[in-house]
Amino acid sequence: MDDLPDRFGAMFVKELRQNMRRGSFVYPFLGIQVLAVLALLAEFQNGSGRSFEKYPGVLNLAMLGNSGPFWWVVMLVCGVVMPLGGLVLMGQELEEGNHELLLLTKLNRWRVVGGKFLTLWGLCVLTFVSLLPYVIVRYNVGAIEVINELALSLSVLALSAVMCAGAIGASSFKGLLARTTTMLLFIGSMLLGGAPPLVAAAAVSSKCGVFYHLNAIAATACYLLLGLSLARSRLRLVVHAYEVKPSFMVVGMLLFAPFVIGMATAMTGGYAGFVGLVGMALVGFFADATPKAPAWVKPPPPNIPPPPEATA
Repeated sequence: MDDLPDRFGAMFVKELRQNMRRGSFVYPFLGIQVLAVLALLAEFQNGSGRSFEKYPGVLNLAMLGNSGPFWWVVMLVCGVVMPLGGLVLMGQELEEGNHELLLLTKLNRWRVVGGKFLTLWGLCVLTFVSLLPYVIVRYNVGAIEVINELALSLSVLALSAVMCAGAIGASSFKGLLARTTTMLLFIGSMLLGGAPPLVAAAAVSSKCGVFYHLNAIAATACYLLLGLSLARSRLRLVVHAYEVKPSFMVVGMLLFAPFVIGMATAMTGGYAGFVGLVGMALVGFFADATPKAPAWVKPPPPNIPPPPEATA
């Protein structure tokens, strides 16, 4: 880790050093190798693994559910277990007051949460890449279709990214109950907001075509930004008593996002639900913007008390 180039950023390097030593990465990484071998043996013995889906596409959860034991294991570990390890990431910064020191440096709030996300998701991707030899074995025995496997791979990576963002956002709340409730709210909003555009686009097109995948990309980006915005909104040095806490605003966006996305899907005939998804993503990105003074405003003079000789 001593030879990492400076372009990776201080926050990314810090989080990478810490997370590579965590049991939340080491044990799932080792365990998934054992589970992958057992899943392959189960597929070969039962003759499963061959999937001829009518709607092969990214984020097709029905396809993922019918994909067999191997992909169930991959999704469970890379898409659920490892991302949920992020439920502890923001707590250590907020409870110990480290976020105040970070924000007093050149790091802004997006870089703080972005560094945590890239590290957590990067470890999930690393674990997923370690499973590629098993995919090659399945291919050599004729147990897979290339298009289906590509769609499943991208689905795991997309769901893993969204779950990582949601876990980081939920980890910014104090207490296990608050974090669990926030995570369940995020998952519920993701399912209720992401499913209608995808189902509608596949139904009206009778396939997972261009509009379906535009909706899939927009759904991933939307809830990724909403999750990170939730964590970002908690990194505040000062919140005045008369201001609405920014985290309440982001929680409200999670509650209303399915309604906005559903209306956009209905108004576009089921094709362009991504309009609502992109709109909510932009709201999440620009919400709780850090106020900045114009460049022409001069800083106030330092309030330094005069020396004793000057007051005598």
